[in-house]
Amino acid sequence: MSEQPGTTPKQQFDIQRIYIRDASLETPGAPQIFREQWRPEVNLQLNTSHQSLDTDTFEVVLHLTLTAKLGDKTAYLVELQQAGIFVLKGFTEAQMGPMLGAFCPNVLFPYAREALDSLIGRGGFPPLYLKPVNFDALYQQTQKARQQQQSTVPSGQTGNA
Repeated sequence: MSEQPGTTPKQQFDIQRIYIRDASLETPGAPQIFREQWRPEVNLQLNTSHQSLDTDTFEVVLHLTLTAKLGDKTAYLVELQQAGIFVLKGFTEAQMGPMLGAFCPNVLFPYAREALDSLIGRGGFPPLYLKPVNFDALYQQTQKARQQQQSTVPSGQTGNA
């Protein structure tokens, strides 16, 4: 059966590869930090980025920075870039933003969570469970912030009085 004129082409989503692009663990307080009572304050910073590899293939990278502190001492600092290569065909331009900014990071997050847990465990620290992240909500917040930023810059101004 052929496609009717005006219909949207069939959409295709494929995962070609999921991999760790970069990972590091720093334990600046070792070995003294292991002698302290373990009640860390944990801070997670999360960002995403993507780049086009060709017409329908994209690399999406989930950037995570996790810091655990005991008081003013840093127990550990983990930086991780969990990446994936995704094929996205047949999506409209309006659909590509949420796919690259929310859907693909949702696919990557469980892998990133496991990699973080592995690094932390190999560093000699107790396991850390990261709660699920709502990438759809984060994407919407980012889009709203961009729109607000664009609306505060007057268009057509050249700076000449």
